[in-house]
Amino acid sequence: MKLRKLLLAKPRGFCAGVDRAIDVVHMALELFEPPVYVRREIVHNKHVIQSLAAKGAVFVDEIEQVPAGAVVIFSAHGVSPEVRTQAAEKHLRVIDATCPLVTKVHIEAVRFARESRSIILVGHAGHDEIIGTMGEAPDCTQLVSSVEEAERVQVSDPERVAVTTQTTLGVDDTREIIEVLRRRFPKVATPTSDDICYATQNRQMAVKLLAQEAGVILVLGSENSSNSRRLREVADMSGVRAFLIEDAAKIDPAWLDDVECVGITAGASAPEHLVQEVIAYFKAIGVEQIEEIEAVEEKVTFTPPPELVRVMAEEESRSREVEESRS
Repeated sequence: MKLRKLLLAKPRGFCAGVDRAIDVVHMALELFEPPVYVRREIVHNKHVIQSLAAKGAVFVDEIEQVPAGAVVIFSAHGVSPEVRTQAAEKHLRVIDATCPLVTKVHIEAVRFARESRSIILVGHAGHDEIIGTMGEAPDCTQLVSSVEEAERVQVSDPERVAVTTQTTLGVDDTREIIEVLRRRFPKVATPTSDDICYATQNRQMAVKLLAQEAGVILVLGSENSSNSRRLREVADMSGVRAFLIEDAAKIDPAWLDDVECVGITAGASAPEHLVQEVIAYFKAIGVEQIEEIEAVEEKVTFTPPPELVRVMAEEESRSREVEESRS
């Protein structure tokens, strides 16, 4: 066997927004009587969803499936104003687990709409994040997914155009699309800071480092995870064969023929235990050399949603009162 080495990307796996969203579901299950409903997948990973469902979370596709007055959690990908209205009409207790970086994009879309600009949203049709963002200003937002579409898109006033992007896109692809839009619409307004999230960029940077040595790169993540698919594409564009896998059971030994070094990373919604299972797979077939390649250190954290913070504070206050009454 030629395979002798594993290279592990760092950072990999859960980002701060995913950590926060999963923690929100755990906290809600502790604080509220079941069932606790979650609209759509809280993050795009089947292992995470199965784990939370086993603990009592009920996943639904639409608000109409949630009983009136129940607790409902919005996923990390965000929702449109229409969904918020539906929740209010059913008197649901809403806990919003939208990633703060996605919320930033929603706020930008609202601001650009108020400035009477045509909004070009760069992203992939059908993705939950795109559906939510387009819902903020549906009458003035157009979706662009490629350089070719950027060349063709038409607006009512070329001097009043704004562009914003899905947070989980490929950095290089997005740059090319925005360059086309800037050439076509020189006065285009852009966000004050990059919409592509720090975690997406960092994980793509780490894959490029793996590609300098690895003969094959394995990306742990679900097929419906945009950021995981982008990691595979980044590896492909770097000239390295890459495969997106749900877990170690999906590894095809044929991929490893004549390969000396395998790179391993994980999308931002893939739990670390899946990486450890892949490492165990390779150790079992005799690979002993394992090295971690760090692209950048991540220190970002996000606080829980205010609606949960309030409930936790109320619970703590009640607990103190009970303790004081006993003393």
